[in-house]
Amino acid sequence: MSAALEVDGLPVLRPRSDPVARAKALLPLIAEAAPRIEAGGALTPEVLDALHGAALFRTLLPRACNGEEVTPVAFFRMQEAIASADASTAWCLGQASGCSMAAAYMAPEVAWEIWGRDPRAAVAWGMGNGVAEVVDGGYRVNGSWRFASGSRHATWIGAHCRVRERDGSFRMAPDGMPLERTMMLRREHVALRDTWQVVGLRGTGSDSYSLSDIFVPEEYSVCRDMDEERRLPGTLYQFTATHLYASGFAGVSLGIARGMLDEFRRMAQGKTPAATTKPMRESEVVQNGLAQAEAKLRSARAFLIETLEESWEAVSARGAITMDERVLIRLATTSAIHRAKEVAEWAYHEAGATAIFESEPFERRMRDIHASGQQLQGRSVHLELCGQHFLGLAPQSRFI
Repeated sequence: MSAALEVDGLPVLRPRSDPVARAKALLPLIAEAAPRIEAGGALTPEVLDALHGAALFRTLLPRACNGEEVTPVAFFRMQEAIASADASTAWCLGQASGCSMAAAYMAPEVAWEIWGRDPRAAVAWGMGNGVAEVVDGGYRVNGSWRFASGSRHATWIGAHCRVRERDGSFRMAPDGMPLERTMMLRREHVALRDTWQVVGLRGTGSDSYSLSDIFVPEEYSVCRDMDEERRLPGTLYQFTATHLYASGFAGVSLGIARGMLDEFRRMAQGKTPAATTKPMRESEVVQNGLAQAEAKLRSARAFLIETLEESWEAVSARGAITMDERVLIRLATTSAIHRAKEVAEWAYHEAGATAIFESEPFERRMRDIHASGQQLQGRSVHLELCGQHFLGLAPQSRFI
């Protein structure tokens, strides 16, 4: 769809329905570009154009900023579809989408400046140890950060910081931990360092960056996921960014595994392994394993979809999310990431020597799914926190 209106002379795409169908329409283009995305460490211009043209970076953005505010299930399914073609593309899309939820917590005019008026807006940020010193009108920021996925095509960069008051003390959050406030800067004001030499997800360009004594006005900072700072009442923003990050990255893992399993099935129907005369598809071991892999992958996916749908329905009716719902989202997303990796490992192993060649559709996916599983959302400790809740204890974590 072409631009439907203009704001300040810039084309703005009207929100459109069914982001999953829009994503699936781009899969051939993304799959063809995947080797170049990995080799170049960034999304190719044609893929980036296609993602923006389909407004896929705007699915979690508020409608007030020309976004769509889709349901978590729709976002998950979009991520899963894109990842079946290329995990790095899906990762960049998921990261920028999660960042865009911050718009619901910022002054409307600033959120509009960052996301609303620019149809190609994309924010990137990473993890680090920043400190924002309180000064007149804002903050003086110092620190360094890593893992800024999508930073090479970002229009703005965020820097998560602890806030140091004028008396030297750190500002505290209601849970007694140091409060984290995110400073927003235009991409051209941030010097990125290419430190992304990794095993998998090479195409995300998850670079590092530092800031030294940079002034950021108060209105260009935000405390994400704090009820006191939320400006917009939509159901989507009763969920935290962590819930959507976890759902989106679970979609990446499931999409990778689905891609590998589909490729394995196609290969197995035509391959006869070396030193045998029996076609792979006639092997009882392969038949049994494939059936179990399908059940494992589909079960994990169904559990996550059910959890997200039931949570959305309850939050829509109640206007708030409960700890029960938070824990189940964490359990379903973490479990999906783990089950997807198990399925991918089975497919890779059973594919035999075919899987080790870069020209085959297994090798890059295997590296990508192991890289994605190392990220925060896949940590095994999340299962312990969920178990604590089920046993009547209070999980001591911000990641529930």
